[in-house]
Order: sequence, then C-alpha cells, then structure tokens
Amino acid sequence: MINDSYRTTFRALFILAAALVAPANAADDIEAKLQICSSCHGANGVPTDPKTIPIIWGQTQVFMVKQLHDYRAGDRDNATLTAMAKTLSQAELRPAEAYFEKKMWPARQGEAPTPVAEPKGMEVCQACHQKGFTGGMPAPRLVGQSYEYLIKQMNSFADGTRTNNMDMVKIMQELSPADREAMAHYIASL
Repeated sequence: MINDSYRTTFRALFILAAALVAPANAADDIEAKLQICSSCHGANGVPTDPKTIPIIWGQTQVFMVKQLHDYRAGDRDNATLTAMAKTLSQAELRPAEAYFEKKMWPARQGEAPTPVAEPKGMEVCQACHQKGFTGGMPAPRLVGQSYEYLIKQMNSFADGTRTNNMDMVKIMQELSPADREAMAHYIASL
C-alpha cells in the first residue's frame, strides 16, 4: 500500500513533468496550426505567388501580430486569412509570429533586379521601416518583397481600401501615383 507521503511526492512529480511538457506541446500545437500557411507563403519561405503574397518568414513579430489581430477583428479583409487567423486564440498570436520571426528571410529568387535610383522622399519611409527597409518595431520588412505586392499595398492605403494603419493611409494619399510607383520600384530593387 502506498502511503500519503509517496502519493504527495508522486503527484508533485507528475505536475512538474506536465508543466515541463506543456510548453513543448504548446509550441508543437502552434507549429501544427501554422503548417497551412506554407500552402501560400511557401514551405521554404518563398510565396507561391510573390506578386500577390508577401514573404512572412523573418518578418517582424510586432507587425505580424498586428496583422493577425486585424484579420481576426475584421480590420483587414481577406477571407482566407481571416479564417486562418480565427483558428488562433489571442494568446497564440505572439507564439505564432515568434515562430515565423525566427525563420530565415528567404534568399532572393531568380535574377537580381536592376538597381533603381533612390527617389525623393524615401526618408519618410525609413523612419518606420528602417534604413535598408529591413523593418523595425512598428513597421514590416519591405526589402525582398515584390514590386507588385508593394505597389498593391501602397495603392490600397492610398485609395482607402486598406485602413488598418491610418498613418500609412495619410502618407500614401499625400504621394502621387508616380511617386508610389517609383518608391515601390526602388524598394523592390534592393
């Protein structure tokens, strides 16, 4: 017969073991939930269609958490991403994006783009997106994204169809279409 002292010790060890295993299982659960992302964003970090789908491997965690939150809340509109974001709980957003932030930004595919001269006004963009457009606390990495993706997002802010960052709406609305084109070409050429 097991005495109460052994039962108490056994329970304590069981609880400790469960506590140590739970974080690993939670990480595995997040990774399993995120496997669906590779069907569009790529199993190796290269999107299946870089013209319409952004690179998310190595993207800044703060930015990505905000995007998933915005899809969940209806502040960004994309049926696929809204449905996917809703599979994650609020508590899973940061671990999910930490998973992607830790991944290596993929190497550029194909030929290097032809260098483009830096247009005027890029310092406004670098205030948030950082020098070299590598992303920072409030803003995503842009270098490495395709011209088509960049110009679509810039124009979406300018025409008010994307409003989940009102600073970007104001900035893009103040730029002419030609300025946005030049900026997107420049960033895509880096």
